[in-house]
Amino acid sequence: MRLRALLETEALGLRLLGGEEELDRTVRGVMTTDLRDPSRYLTGGELVLTGLAWRRNSADSEPFVRILASAGVAGLAAGEAELGAIPDDLVSACRRNRLPLFAVNESVAFATITEYVVRQVSGERAGDLAAVVDRHRRLMTSGPAGGGPDVVLDLLTTDLDLRAWVLSPTGRQIAGAGEPLAPGVCAALASEHLAAVRTGRRGPHRISIQGITYSLFPIRGHGRGATGPGSRDVRETVLSDWLLAVEADAGDWPAERLDLLQGVTQLIAVERDRRDAARTVRRRLAQEVLELVQTGAPPAEIAARLRVAAPVLLPGLGAAPHWQVVVARVDWEGGDIAGGPVAQSLLEEILVDPSLSGPEPSDRIAVAHAGDEAIALVPLPSLTGEGGEDKGPDTALHADELLTAVRDPLQAGLGDDGRLTLGVSAAVHSAEGLRGALEEARHARRVAAARPGRVCAAGHHELASHVLLLPFVPDDVRRAFTARLLDPLRDYDRRHRAELIPTLEAFLDCDGSWTRCATRLHLHVNTLRYRVGRIEQLTARDLSRLEDKLDFFLALRMS
Repeated sequence: MRLRALLETEALGLRLLGGEEELDRTVRGVMTTDLRDPSRYLTGGELVLTGLAWRRNSADSEPFVRILASAGVAGLAAGEAELGAIPDDLVSACRRNRLPLFAVNESVAFATITEYVVRQVSGERAGDLAAVVDRHRRLMTSGPAGGGPDVVLDLLTTDLDLRAWVLSPTGRQIAGAGEPLAPGVCAALASEHLAAVRTGRRGPHRISIQGITYSLFPIRGHGRGATGPGSRDVRETVLSDWLLAVEADAGDWPAERLDLLQGVTQLIAVERDRRDAARTVRRRLAQEVLELVQTGAPPAEIAARLRVAAPVLLPGLGAAPHWQVVVARVDWEGGDIAGGPVAQSLLEEILVDPSLSGPEPSDRIAVAHAGDEAIALVPLPSLTGEGGEDKGPDTALHADELLTAVRDPLQAGLGDDGRLTLGVSAAVHSAEGLRGALEEARHARRVAAARPGRVCAAGHHELASHVLLLPFVPDDVRRAFTARLLDPLRDYDRRHRAELIPTLEAFLDCDGSWTRCATRLHLHVNTLRYRVGRIEQLTARDLSRLEDKLDFFLALRMS
């Protein structure tokens, strides 16, 4: 479609401020942004919509417009809601760079313009998708009950014979047409997508799994805080953006078909923004409870706030549930990226069972962020006995289980310069226990942070174990301690293939029981006694003494 056609549609509320001689430019797509430098997301031919939140003073207009002009965009449409009128410096910058400029009346939503452009472009390039776009627009405008990603994906299947799925960055299937993808396939698709985004490759990205080729398209929301003013780094959004996986090889597609799928991702992004907006209530509840807990508010006041939160997070639940606290932190090398909002969006996704489809399970999760930490307040339904007594939480979160299914995708998204650490508290059943649960989760996260690896977690049960102490032993002390005890055994094993180290591990695992250890190693007891004697001779230790057993145990754990 031509830019000129936008002015002829009164419902769009556009007013031309400059560039009349350029109105025959062709519009190939639409993008909404308030980034100061959106060049990484531009391919040329777009109508760019902006709310002007990137503009701090008059000097900002020229660099912004020059970036758009260099990328080959078709035109710029600026909303009047933020400043009331389009600044003269922006009008002048567009005139100097020969970029058509439109003013968008504050009564017109950017989503309306986006849907119109996508519908027109689709209709002109390929009639097969025009019906999909139009039908999905009607479904979306009728409210959440009328459509959503599942509907547009079903239409892609029926109208274009394309099977497609919407996935979260952790590989959870949010929507899909036909049979769900296997969890392993979802994780592999998410990993490939995140790795491609981190390396700066343009989408769609292609991957072959079990002989099937998938093309991956990013879905970037327009209204999320992570893509707000001043957001310039891909690390701020890589762990929160959805992706569209299509069972097809997009490398064989003409440019027109690629444009059509990009239009579909824009429509899904509108629904993503709508669902993100619903999280604001739960985030506010979590923030209010967190502030009360951290400031030492009376338990009665915290309990009252929890009673308000419970019906929102667990609709239909009569009694107040138990609660768990989960603390997460995302750290980037250099420290120039705010980790709190990134960890908040990520934790909201991690706490949803990856085997569950759709967004509904996330309605039970309330996550706040304070500084670089994200803190989740997770309600747990209670088990009740025959007499109605509370028997404790029905389910509880476990640190290792939270990250098992999502570890690979997250490692790909974190790349070589990011790190996620997570701590989980025990379940508590009253407001009095929340402060202790928060401190417990924070201590557990610090234990996880002391471990090697890009993605680490620790639970409350580890705070009463030796594993709490081991990560904080300095590296030089660790190396010296293990070398004194274990190096003589390793050297002997290398020279004689005596397997003294495995024998020592088995002996300690069997609590010093000669019979059980010999049975485990398939050895005669006399052979086992000979090996243990050799260990004692080489190390000048006595494995009948508790102190020496403990030293060997710790040395093996730290090695």
